[in-house]
Amino acid sequence: MSELPQPILAALDGPIAGTVRWAGAISRQLRRFDISVSGKTSGNANTDALTLADLTVQELLVSALRDVDPGFRAYRMEAEESTGDLHLFADNADLTISIDPIDGTKQFRDRTGDGYGVLLHLRNETDVVYSLAYLPEMGEHGTWVHAYGNTIKCGADDPTRPAGEVIASLPAVDPATRPDSKKIYLIGFQSRDPERAQAVTDAGLQGYAPDDMPGSIYPLMATGDFGGSLIHTPNVYDFPLSLHIARILGGDAVRVDTGEPVHFRESWLDDRADMLRLPGIVACAVNRDDLQTLVDVARDWNPIRYAE
Repeated sequence: MSELPQPILAALDGPIAGTVRWAGAISRQLRRFDISVSGKTSGNANTDALTLADLTVQELLVSALRDVDPGFRAYRMEAEESTGDLHLFADNADLTISIDPIDGTKQFRDRTGDGYGVLLHLRNETDVVYSLAYLPEMGEHGTWVHAYGNTIKCGADDPTRPAGEVIASLPAVDPATRPDSKKIYLIGFQSRDPERAQAVTDAGLQGYAPDDMPGSIYPLMATGDFGGSLIHTPNVYDFPLSLHIARILGGDAVRVDTGEPVHFRESWLDDRADMLRLPGIVACAVNRDDLQTLVDVARDWNPIRYAE
């Protein structure tokens, strides 16, 4: 697994983490108002939800990455929305910075839970090398998920201390004591999400459609409350965090049609949702036996997202 240059890692764990916390605070405040905007037309409410918070938070994060260390501009940038000086980042590079300014936008917009968050990760063609998620309303002061090297950390924020200091003090997830959950998150199957979740349950696991999720998959998966996910054509902004968590804990993410590990050498533009996606259906799990079960269940499902 690639290691980041020390100045870049220090910036991510310091000022960039601080900016992610500020972005979470902004999203928490904006959530009080009616800030929905149009722009996505896939026909799926979980995909099409878009708010002023998405656009504002992305502007803030892109600006911070632009200014904090010039080394960031030597990397490619993939961000879910169009705001910010995206053109100032490299067109071609070994590493890609990816941002999801508000993951879980539908829940955020509809004020239906605490499972939304600000996400950032860095990846190369085959692996995710750094992940950071901040869930502003999970817990009293928010919750962090941080992954780098062989370590995953997950825990409560403390706004009286710098963000980087809080992250450094969080205990690492211990794979030996982490629960082996059979709960699996399903998304992307359009109107068939509940049906597909039931198929996973019928196979011996516990499938959860988006409307049944108790919160964000990243802290749930890190701490062992969930074991993984099954996603139709996952986007490149949020799914890689699940892949990163699974691989650090000894699992993987694979294409169900081939069984091959997920990579980022190919993607396609979903112009209905205006986002980049990986092809096909992807199974992701910490437990390798559960991963195979997901592959077996979904192997013959239609890999085309918009089957018309």
